[in-house]
Amino acid sequence: MEIKDVSGLSKTVLDEVSKAIVGKKNVSRRVMVSVLANGHILFEDFPGLAKTLMANSFADALGCEFRRVQFTPDLLPADVTGSFVYNRKDGEFFLRKGPVFTNILLADEINRAPPKTQSALLEAMQERQTTLEGETYPLPEPFIVMATQNPIEYEGTYPLPEAQVDRFLIRISIGYPERDEEKEILKRRMQRKKDEVDIKPVINPQKLKEMQTAVENIYLDDAVLDYITAIVKGTREHNQVDVGASPRGSLALMKLSRARAALDGRDYVLPDDVKYVSISALSHRIILKPESWVRGVKPTSVIKKVMQQTPVPKVK
Repeated sequence: MEIKDVSGLSKTVLDEVSKAIVGKKNVSRRVMVSVLANGHILFEDFPGLAKTLMANSFADALGCEFRRVQFTPDLLPADVTGSFVYNRKDGEFFLRKGPVFTNILLADEINRAPPKTQSALLEAMQERQTTLEGETYPLPEPFIVMATQNPIEYEGTYPLPEAQVDRFLIRISIGYPERDEEKEILKRRMQRKKDEVDIKPVINPQKLKEMQTAVENIYLDDAVLDYITAIVKGTREHNQVDVGASPRGSLALMKLSRARAALDGRDYVLPDDVKYVSISALSHRIILKPESWVRGVKPTSVIKKVMQQTPVPKVK
């Protein structure tokens, strides 16, 4: 598949998603970039800002098999991965696959489940496989986790372990709509006379896999690679950061910048592509020092400062 085809199909997906999501084009583009990079997405924002609707709309437009898990305090790991069940008729155990065996898994309110259940996703998110009773089972391709959580709810929630947060390629906040956008939301609801929005599949899993494969051929100049590593190193040396981004952060910048170039129809990466994805890719991968956290310093502001202090290369 050519890069121009990747760009064209991606824009078709975004147009279809826009039927459900009013405005928020920049957020939708970031989600599409992450999908092209075959990465997991964490939606973190206040209730009622269309986090679940965004995930549902993309799953429908991509034409992928979709499963949803509502994370609750009593959810068990087997409820996510599946388990072996005894069949009395045959006298044998058979595998009842859980919702993780799908293309796109929506982990709704993921921080409401205890750490034991959250950890059931660790292997699936990193290695695209799950191990049950000593046997390893590969997951369908592509496999993407879209998780949601509300940052202001603390009662009955369990903070995600840093190891799991690090496995999300990007973390996105959707934000409140503008006044005109909110009015348009109301108008569309009146016109369709129902809550549900009809989203048609415009591609399929095989086509998406071809798009993701094409992204792997995007050219990255050494100067851009140096720029990526300089930004990540800057997070480790910043005086307000206790733990900086790991090499997984560097890989995230590389994959996302390639995907962003493909979305724009280019077969090469510009420093602007790296800038575009840096905050979404790195802000959840750093741990601030206690004194910085107490003063209300935000990880996003730290990443912005690091980018301002990092010289931008000139690419031929």
